[in-house]
Amino acid sequence: MNWYPWLNQPYRQIITRHQSGQAHHALLIQAINGMGDDALVWGVSRWLMCQHPEGLKSCGHCHGCQLMQAQTHPDWYSLEAEKGKSSLGIDAVRDVTEKLYHFAQQGGAKIVWLPDAAQLTEAAANALLKTLEEPPANCWFFLSVREPSRLLATLRSRCMTWHLSPPEELPSLQWLQKQSPQSEAVLRAALRLSNGAPAAALTLLQPERWQTREKLCETLLGALNSDVLQLLPALNSDDVAERLSWLISLLVDAMKVQQGASNWLSNGDHPEVVSQLAQQLNSSALNASVQQWMQCREQLLHVAALNRELILTDRLLAWGRLMSPTAVG
Repeated sequence: MNWYPWLNQPYRQIITRHQSGQAHHALLIQAINGMGDDALVWGVSRWLMCQHPEGLKSCGHCHGCQLMQAQTHPDWYSLEAEKGKSSLGIDAVRDVTEKLYHFAQQGGAKIVWLPDAAQLTEAAANALLKTLEEPPANCWFFLSVREPSRLLATLRSRCMTWHLSPPEELPSLQWLQKQSPQSEAVLRAALRLSNGAPAAALTLLQPERWQTREKLCETLLGALNSDVLQLLPALNSDDVAERLSWLISLLVDAMKVQQGASNWLSNGDHPEVVSQLAQQLNSSALNASVQQWMQCREQLLHVAALNRELILTDRLLAWGRLMSPTAVG
């Protein structure tokens, strides 16, 4: 598992709490995609499972370390939805929590890791809550979540929230440059489109993914001068949510240009597209566009059995009407 330099400080802080006996038994890690929260939990878990830790590090040689390295430690549990499912049910939670009240097979810590706590059904969350209220000795829970508001308030209240914030932009750009040498404009765009998460930016910069985004910008520029329905093939894909996020970011950039904030563009590598949007849509039309495309994105993400092509076609037609001469001021 990859380790990232921006994880060093939170790792030290968490381990120091354990060393001083001040660690909370349930840590709720709030992090966006691409921040490496899974690597952070794995690193802390290795230290907790180590039989002979060396300061802030695990020894790497003891039986506990060997089992963790082989990913076969019997006292380390990962709780996540089965492949093809989006929710984590009560049976899986009960199965693990029952084991926690037995003696640890290796005589040390027991760890439960939920990579996406938002997958918990209400019944599963309530079952986990009972264990969090009276946790077994030397048992540690790590829960990751993108949006804490999606969890039961009672569950959140039993955890200590740890916000894993994106690093500053300059060191992130320097790290990206080492991983994927590109122009600064491209690296900054990838980073800002990824909300500042460097590992997510690196994924976005993979040639096939980045070319998809480039194609969207190119198609949008042409569509603005003729027919917005040309955008349909560039949007209508299984990853429509991400593509719509790119479109929304371009619209937000156009609003920034109109407000004189051109230094803060997310899409600084495509100023021509942003400029065209800022010229073609007035501020109220841009604001309406952003709101409507955000609603469309949420609808496609969370409403089952929708005709994606029909929804996108309807939205593009409505957007085209916003660009009519009467809508431009």
